[in-house]
Amino acid sequence: MQQQYKAIPFKILLVEDSLADIRLTQEALKDAKLLHKLEVVNDGVEALSYLHQRDEYVDAVRPDIILLDLNLPKKDGREVLEEIKSNELLKIIPVVVLTTSQAEEDVLRSYNLHANCYVTKPVDIAKFTEIVKSIENFWLTIVKLPS
Repeated sequence: MQQQYKAIPFKILLVEDSLADIRLTQEALKDAKLLHKLEVVNDGVEALSYLHQRDEYVDAVRPDIILLDLNLPKKDGREVLEEIKSNELLKIIPVVVLTTSQAEEDVLRSYNLHANCYVTKPVDIAKFTEIVKSIENFWLTIVKLPS
């Protein structure tokens, strides 16, 4: 008798305040056809509440990967990254900085704060979709993530 395994979706936390970028990311992930569960939060405070399972996120499941914009309301993405990577329980979660900033100081600071990679969002919709698919393909099919 053949044993059947239940596919477990990858859990992705998208920290993004732009509705257009949220929709594009959702579409790109849907097109990639990998089994995933996408949770979206719109600012840095909400991201940290989600990750620390506070307030309305007490039942939140730890994500396998975080897609983090830097320019966020309430709490900047750089501060969120710093808090994630300084927390013993959260620091093993890969954080992909996905932002419009091309500033060298943002790239350097993100890596100094232990971002796992830094990707600049292209303006072109097709290229943005391609980048999201590439991130998903690399981080969710090639890389071995901690359980």
